[in-house]
Amino acid sequence: MMKETRDIISLLSGSLSKGEDVALATIISSSGSTPRSIGSKMIVYPNGRTAGTVGGGSIEALVIRKALECLKKGESGKFKFVLSDGGNTGMICGGEVEVFIEVYKKPFKVIVLGSGHVALQLSRALDVVGSSYVIADDRKEFVNRENYPNAVDLILKPPHEALKKLDIDEKCYIIIVTRGHALDKECLARAMKTKASYIGMIGSRLKVKKTFDLLKRGRINPYEDERIFSPVGLDLGGDTPGEIAVSIVAEILKVHYKRSAGHMRDR
Repeated sequence: MMKETRDIISLLSGSLSKGEDVALATIISSSGSTPRSIGSKMIVYPNGRTAGTVGGGSIEALVIRKALECLKKGESGKFKFVLSDGGNTGMICGGEVEVFIEVYKKPFKVIVLGSGHVALQLSRALDVVGSSYVIADDRKEFVNRENYPNAVDLILKPPHEALKKLDIDEKCYIIIVTRGHALDKECLARAMKTKASYIGMIGSRLKVKKTFDLLKRGRINPYEDERIFSPVGLDLGGDTPGEIAVSIVAEILKVHYKRSAGHMRDR
């Protein structure tokens, strides 16, 4: 069983390194006659594929079903399976097992288009949160490991062109903080064509409106795209790069966790 466990842990580690969503089912208690012992593990992937086993037959099918439910909800859980007449498995071994299903979901990733003062403070705030992020800009004096030691990738290209290189899905959050509003407009137009769940763009209300109106004339309507948050950030007060960065990260967390962003005191 030791080799089997090592193999499962190795597969799990590989999946996590690649950012895959997986569930790990482990037998944590058993009594009576059961097909597998405590500690037996099985990985369940979102497409129903598995690695390892927790007993085969109907119990394994039920565990897979529960694991897929847990993956969909994004919640881990403990479940009991009774292997006797009148139980919930259809098996007649006579025992029962408890299985803990641990969910590993790929965290959201932030794509920062721009590398100036706000982007630098954003990276530091994201480091605190523990989110992965990419920095994209064409200014090599800014886009370097000295400034962004923890970025998962540094893309030395015009920010709007960098979006072509990236695999952007629903777990991606795009922040547009470039050096000029014309470039912001190009980035916004490209970002709207992606699957990103959130698109934040910096700017005053007047300049945001001008940008939106220009895009609308070109038959791209930012006013109808609910993913766009511009001016970006929550209304927390303050206008320094650090304060703006905190308000942006707070807004990302609000959207990601679907919360009201009210006071904890008032919950």
